[in-house]
Amino acid sequence: MSQSSKEKDPAWQYGERTNEKNINVVCKFCNKITTGGIYRFKYHLIGGDRNVTSCPKCPPEVREEIKNFVEKKKEQKNQMVHQPMVANLDDDDDDIEELSLPTKRGRDGSSHGSSTKGPMDCYFSKKPGAKGGGKDVQKIAKDILRDRAVRAFARWVYDAGLPFNCVNYDTFGDFIEAVGQYGPGMKPPTYHEIRGPYLNKEVEETNKIVEEHKVVWNKYGCSIMMDKWTARTGKMIINVLVNSPRGSLFLESIDASDSSTDHIKMFTLFQNTIEKIGPSKVVQVVTDNASENKKAGGMIEGAYKNVYWTPCAAHCINLMFGDIFREKPFSTVFGQGVRLHSYISQRPLLLNMMRRFTMQKNLVKPGKTRFATAFLTLHSIHCQKNNLRKMVTSEEWSKSKFAKESAGKEVARIILSYSFWNNVLHALKIGGPLVKVLRLVDGEQKPSMGYLYEAMDRAKETIQASFSDEQKYAKVFQIIDARWDEQLHRPLHAAGLILNPSLFYEQHEKNSLAKEVWTGFHQVVIKLNPDEDLQEKIVDQLAIYKAAEGLFKLRLAIKQRTTKSPGDQVFLYFIALTSMYSLYLLTLEHTPELQAFAIKVLSLTCSSSGCERNWSVFEHIHTKKRNRLTLKRLHNLVFIKYNRALRRRYNHRNIIDPILLDNIDEANEWLTGVPENCEGEEVFEGDSDFTWGDVAVGSGVGEDPYGLRRYTPSSSSIRKGKSVATTSRSLSLIDEDESDHEEEGEEEDDEQYEDNRGIQDFDNLEEEEEE
Repeated sequence: MSQSSKEKDPAWQYGERTNEKNINVVCKFCNKITTGGIYRFKYHLIGGDRNVTSCPKCPPEVREEIKNFVEKKKEQKNQMVHQPMVANLDDDDDDIEELSLPTKRGRDGSSHGSSTKGPMDCYFSKKPGAKGGGKDVQKIAKDILRDRAVRAFARWVYDAGLPFNCVNYDTFGDFIEAVGQYGPGMKPPTYHEIRGPYLNKEVEETNKIVEEHKVVWNKYGCSIMMDKWTARTGKMIINVLVNSPRGSLFLESIDASDSSTDHIKMFTLFQNTIEKIGPSKVVQVVTDNASENKKAGGMIEGAYKNVYWTPCAAHCINLMFGDIFREKPFSTVFGQGVRLHSYISQRPLLLNMMRRFTMQKNLVKPGKTRFATAFLTLHSIHCQKNNLRKMVTSEEWSKSKFAKESAGKEVARIILSYSFWNNVLHALKIGGPLVKVLRLVDGEQKPSMGYLYEAMDRAKETIQASFSDEQKYAKVFQIIDARWDEQLHRPLHAAGLILNPSLFYEQHEKNSLAKEVWTGFHQVVIKLNPDEDLQEKIVDQLAIYKAAEGLFKLRLAIKQRTTKSPGDQVFLYFIALTSMYSLYLLTLEHTPELQAFAIKVLSLTCSSSGCERNWSVFEHIHTKKRNRLTLKRLHNLVFIKYNRALRRRYNHRNIIDPILLDNIDEANEWLTGVPENCEGEEVFEGDSDFTWGDVAVGSGVGEDPYGLRRYTPSSSSIRKGKSVATTSRSLSLIDEDESDHEEEGEEEDDEQYEDNRGIQDFDNLEEEEEE
């Protein structure tokens, strides 16, 4: 027997040939000599064959291994009838022209020259040169084989309890392709291989990613991100990540549950991480705005003269949302929305009824935070406003038990209440621009340091433009300003604004840059560049940048100001035009220090959050129950999984992250373009004056119009569209069931709503006033 055959057959591990001239095999367990070769020897190990003596000393795991091998070989032989067909199932077959069927049959009805096929013919290849639908046969064969493979895989998924969205990973496609290239008879990986050598190999591959990131850290600097969160078990966990133009990288996970995370301990954690990376490479430490982090951040800035502590912009915006949702009418509408959804979702019959009216759409799209979820949920409820109204006024609802329950009547009252929809609209107008900023700072497509300062100003301008009454947003502006001035008004953000060409030149020409912005810029120049000569060079080269001289005044560079991220623009100005050799030399001669400084600042992140955590893996790491897995192996698993998730998020950044601030100016892109005076909306289109306000009153859930302006003929004209142009274009909603595959990291901050630039301007509409 050849050496390759011995390697493939596992039975040779437990037996040896007695002589190269014969086929007798001696058992290594009992020394029994079996005649008839390796085939009979395998039944000696397995047992149960009356013609072969079974081995009394064969270990159970060996017996099981050989038994599985023999059964698989039998299965392969049973499938050999398909092999001739499978051998030709390659891409070249698609180029074979399908021949026409013969038009004449033999006189004696024999099969000579006949193209008639029976049900078994699809299992056999055609003879060379034979006529007929060979292309159809190959397609049928592929379908049969794929169905068999998918069924086998599905059974394994069900047995292992894997989530269905595991097939959405790119690596799953790589796995299928690799198995297909191997061909029939591949031995599946063992338990030991997956948990041992191959886990170690993947750690080595992930370490290669780390080395790639380190090159970027050395060149452009980096940000340390401290992502603190509480697991479902109540444990407080801090994930340490590093962000750079190469994306985010997970370093380690720390259990902070057993000891209080005071500012001294947080300072020690910051310091240890900075020393591990290298103080000269770290530009900033980004954390949430907790008091202990703020104190520890001040200590870090004192200990390291070239390192900033920066509060997380995403956390700050979430705090803004929290403050806003504590104010009326937002707290009221939030509570009503929660009651509405919880009542429906907790009753399967009612939930199915709702889905029939909403075209199988659910009302909740979970966000990363409670307040992001609140806003997205209010928007999805608003998208389904008409469908929800139809449901609670339908015959199916009126005959159901839900219409007779007190809680059901409350839900109907909410849905038919025009003040509820007015308040939802009010909340969407306030929250829409802030959510856009949240997506900007929490995304991976482009670093947001060059945009944040202006983004908050434009968000406020957008909110202001959405209302004609200052009282509608005055309190909100107080909340935003308090959080911004205390937490986000940072020198790095000011420097980012100065170094972002798409924003700087416009404001510089208008002379609208505040003194505090220039002050912040010069503070960053001094802090990040301790060498005074280098500081002077950067300030001198800034004059060329301000005057838009050299490459900065090229038409291509001017055009790219609004179409590229600031980091890309810096590369464009300083690097991308290297083919124009003389200009390139001129640029290097005049602005090399400013180039390096700009790239370092504009590459910084504004957020401390990484990506979606794998709860089960993290919770296993920080528990005393190891489930036979060593702590090191668990840490390796998290190291691999988190960094692969971060890389997927970075690779998909073009899908999930908007960077154009023009989008934020569309105040009502979250809305559906209907008048906020919901009481006067018509039930039927046309000349009918029958409104949803009439339905509410007739249903017994109408509201007291006291304090609301009564309708006049002019207001009636407005609602009929005679004075205000409206649009029927609606925003698309991603159903929860349709988006399960967003789980890893990529998740959930995708651009899921269309950019409705044609939506009606709500400034022309007024809510009803008091009498």
